[in-house]
Amino acid sequence: MTGPLLPRRSILLGAAALAGTARAQRIVDLHLPGGPSERPTSTAWPQKGEMIVQRARPPLLETPFDVFDQGVFTPNDRFFVRWHWGDIPTSIDAAAFRLNVRGHVAKLLSLSLDELMAMPRIEYAAVNQCSGNSRGYFEPRVLGAQWGHGAMSNARWTGVRLKDVLDRAGVQPGAAAVRFAGLDQPLVPDGPDFMKSLDIDHARDGEVMIAFLQNGEPLPLLNGFPLRVIVPGWFSTYWMKMLSDIEVLTASDDNFWMAKAYRIPDTPGANVQPGAKGFATVPISRMIPRSWITSHAEGARVRSGQPLAVRGIAMGGDAGVKSVALSVDGGRSWTDATLGRDEGKYSFRRFEAVLPPPAAGALTLLPRCTSTAGVTQSMDPIWNSGGYLRGQVEPTRVMVA
Repeated sequence: MTGPLLPRRSILLGAAALAGTARAQRIVDLHLPGGPSERPTSTAWPQKGEMIVQRARPPLLETPFDVFDQGVFTPNDRFFVRWHWGDIPTSIDAAAFRLNVRGHVAKLLSLSLDELMAMPRIEYAAVNQCSGNSRGYFEPRVLGAQWGHGAMSNARWTGVRLKDVLDRAGVQPGAAAVRFAGLDQPLVPDGPDFMKSLDIDHARDGEVMIAFLQNGEPLPLLNGFPLRVIVPGWFSTYWMKMLSDIEVLTASDDNFWMAKAYRIPDTPGANVQPGAKGFATVPISRMIPRSWITSHAEGARVRSGQPLAVRGIAMGGDAGVKSVALSVDGGRSWTDATLGRDEGKYSFRRFEAVLPPPAAGALTLLPRCTSTAGVTQSMDPIWNSGGYLRGQVEPTRVMVA
């Protein structure tokens, strides 16, 4: 079964790829308000087309935003990349690879890819979004990768239920959480291995997937070949790449990446005042509704006196997209958009609208999504020091002439 579907991957991610980032294809302006906003793009990364280079090691590659206007599914070669540690395997032998399942289980498992692929499969579409997507637009500026809006992508995933794998191992009474680890390693001796966990009930809900196909093809190495955890509706910090180890725990996970990192204020909307201290925090988890104009870039010129056709993409977060409305008067009035095909509640969804002819001058397009859970994007920005959970209505400013 591995045959041509899951071949040996021998891909160099070292000096050649890193040097390639210096050969910029072009410079893009992300229009970040708090600092330098120009970034180079590069096609030097293995299995990737032109990507915005936020960082070379570990690789942080942003999807150019015009890609999102081409369809709701992000091509694998334009799918964003985010690693925490720079020691990433450059070659994985699919035939020799094993997924280990251990901890509070009846029997230890060491599963080959053939064994996993012989299990019953599931498939669905789901947006993979970095917790810090759009961090570069926070004001005041916060620490961390200054992403634009392209630290997200959408794919149709194929794999097996995590629940089925856990059931094969036999989860024992008293299990509290399931922890995942991958093949990447810290570059420093005291660096904490990157691990994330889910409560046992979530891990066994039948939706969490161990994926081996992305848009019908084996996962690109930079997106987690050969296996990746898919947690639909949740931020990608839980979507462990190069998954190699699953451990069933008898208590809540207190490793660094759960207890210290990726935490948000336990306040409405994760919002606090800059400089605030003393508030409780919780691990970031569920995504929230978002929407963007894709038909027009920031600063684009459009003709006056003609109807203005716009389109974009929306996501419902941990639910589907119920509706999208558009405003050109700062939110005083709204026009309902027409929704495109529903690819599933965790997918991007296209929207389109034809607006009345605008007058000459500056025009701000505002899209606002409402999810099937009844959550509508806020007009007001939030702030927290992690630059997480941005979900406000995102403006696109154009010039009418």
